Amino acid sequence: MNGKVVAVAAGSIAVAVAAFMMITTFGTSEQYAIDVDPLKDPQDLFTTARVSIHNTGRAPLTNVIVDYEGHTDKIPVLMPGEKVIMSPPSGNALKQVTVTCDEGLHVTKPYRTPTKMPGMMGS
Repeated sequence: MNGKVVAVAAGSIAVAVAAFMMITTFGTSEQYAIDVDPLKDPQDLFTTARVSIHNTGRAPLTNVIVDYEGHTDKIPVLMPGEKVIMSPPSGNALKQVTVTCDEGLHVTKPYRTPTKMPGMMGS
């Protein structure tokens, strides 16, 4: 009986480790995928803003264009797993960002504002 319990536990651990390795090794199943996270954080005297762009696919993305509604930045190559943080130009309306690339991805997202907590800067 005790040997069966050990065998089942060892088998379960082996399956869990194999599943974890497959998930972390292969990641996403999509060849081309991108995550865009525009953030604006209004303070009392100023507003900080940034746009995070993360290649979540398995292949490089080329000629990634970040359009801040009137001003654009270009990232020549964004490798799989690579994440860059861009700063919108000053004076930008900070309403939305559109990101495109040669591989046909097109993502438009509005800026999000973090929840303010009592006692935190800007609350």
